[in-house]
Amino acid sequence: MAVHESNHPLVKHKLTILRNKTTKPKKFRELIREISMLLAYETTRDLALEPMPVETPMGATQGALLQEQIGLIPILRAGLGMVEGVWEMMPSSEVWHIGLFRDERTLQPVEYYNKLPVSPTVQLCIVLDPMLATGGSAVATVDILKRWGAKRVKFMGIIAAPEGVNALQTAHPDVDIHVAAIDERLNEIGYIVPGLGDAGDRQFGTA
Repeated sequence: MAVHESNHPLVKHKLTILRNKTTKPKKFRELIREISMLLAYETTRDLALEPMPVETPMGATQGALLQEQIGLIPILRAGLGMVEGVWEMMPSSEVWHIGLFRDERTLQPVEYYNKLPVSPTVQLCIVLDPMLATGGSAVATVDILKRWGAKRVKFMGIIAAPEGVNALQTAHPDVDIHVAAIDERLNEIGYIVPGLGDAGDRQFGTA
């Protein structure tokens, strides 16, 4: 599958403000939501449609409705900030939560929460996480979804490191990756450079 880095002017504009170290948590959360809305537009470009006739005030025409049900899976806790923006675009989407934290010593993901239903109820799962850094959490989440029975999965983030993109593509070559930007690299403690710092801390004011 493919890696999609947005070239939309609005995404680039908002991402610049998001990166700024002086941006306060309230504004940071707003920008996460707005960028997520824009990325959702690109991520869902290939959704299947079914024809639907509709009566307008001026007559009849042929329209279309989404044929697929969507599941949003934010990786706790940073992924929570992306849900509202995507939900505004697709209010009928189901939202499930998977909690992973990164062991700061090993940089490996540790699962602590899983709220998936017993069996899949959607045709497409979109994993939400602002940062695709080492790729460990994204890979682990897709592992969980596939074991659960998900047939089609996409990843949607805001900033990715080449290392994270490579890790996710290697582990799950069938998963499309949609991000606002692919940055230079990871530093020695697994943070994206230049990145924007810790997306969870900056959203929730816990830095």
